Amino acid sequence: MSAPDWGHAVDLRDVGGEVAIVGIGETAYSKASGRTATEIGAEAAERAIADAGLEPADIDGLAWSGAFPGFGAAEFHAHFGTDHELWTTPWGGGMAWAGTVPSLAADAIRDGKARHVLNVFAVAWATQRAEMTGGPGEVHAQQSLKQNLEVPFGWFPQPIYFATIMRRHMLEFGTTREQFGAVAVTLREHANRTPSAVFHDKPLTLDGYLGAPMLADPLCLYDSCPISDGGAAYVMTSVERSRDLARPPAVVLGVGEGYSGSGTHWSQQRAFTSTPQVFSAPGAWAMAGVDPDDVDVLTCYDPFTIASIMQIEDMGFCAKGAAGELAASGGLRFDSGRLPYNTHGGLLSHAYVLGIAHVVECVKQLRGTADAQVAGCEVAVYGGYTGHMASTLVLAKAR
Repeated sequence: MSAPDWGHAVDLRDVGGEVAIVGIGETAYSKASGRTATEIGAEAAERAIADAGLEPADIDGLAWSGAFPGFGAAEFHAHFGTDHELWTTPWGGGMAWAGTVPSLAADAIRDGKARHVLNVFAVAWATQRAEMTGGPGEVHAQQSLKQNLEVPFGWFPQPIYFATIMRRHMLEFGTTREQFGAVAVTLREHANRTPSAVFHDKPLTLDGYLGAPMLADPLCLYDSCPISDGGAAYVMTSVERSRDLARPPAVVLGVGEGYSGSGTHWSQQRAFTSTPQVFSAPGAWAMAGVDPDDVDVLTCYDPFTIASIMQIEDMGFCAKGAAGELAASGGLRFDSGRLPYNTHGGLLSHAYVLGIAHVVECVKQLRGTADAQVAGCEVAVYGGYTGHMASTLVLAKAR
């Protein structure tokens, strides 16, 4: 069968076994906190550096999101009172880049440009929401494709996109609302076990899901993630150096990156019920020397339930159209499922901090310190997703 032609994979250097995550840090995940993204990012950075057993002066590489700047080099030095040279990249932070930045860090470490690379991402969107036009949709509204093609026809903002994709998936594969609900309920159960989750104390039943208000039929309130404040960070170094640090390393086995050929978002994407994980995941599996059957925990960027369904299918964990049945059978549960999924609650029930907490959860699972811990976790995977872009990050315990 010929490869799909609606996108492409990025040819990445094989960095498997070169770099490891050795420190993680998180802030509180909350509704409006009154803090700025810079303040939140600084706290996450402090905690990640301390968790690695390092000092701020030991950090000589810094990654953040150029799309959502908040804690770059200037803020790092201002906060920590340092002035040493930093290797930097704006191609980090959250979203898909939370999965690809280890590849950039591995190159910097290999080339002697850095020894310890910190990746930071934070948002204060709950605090800023009153100032925004449409919340996160404000970023989309600024894009010319949206302004000239999609917005005039009412295809805006995010709940509208994903409701359309959701309906198409239902028509093509017979996916039901109960199956989407199973994703939401399972992730809420995981969040109920996770004290840091925004919805830690708010149980959700399938009946509650089915009775929730519609945002855009068939997408209801619980198909959608909340708006949150919060942030996280992680420190990377060489696998060799990681053995001398305080925490057991989470070794990067593989990294993949893929793009659709239609640019931002989905209105022009021919494979309407697929994600660029179709292109990203195979390269990560090949680099890591593993396949989906070897994965003990999967975390995916999940702003809506349909994003979970599509990525699980596109990464090869089941046939296309079969993820709804997998979810409804209990297959995504942390304690009894075939594929323990978003064990912290994901964007849907943990916090909308755009994927950075998903990578942190993978590290916790490998350390054996997660709140909804999967027994014997050896391989954990993050699937990043940003509409036209996907990433796949394979992490494993050091052997």
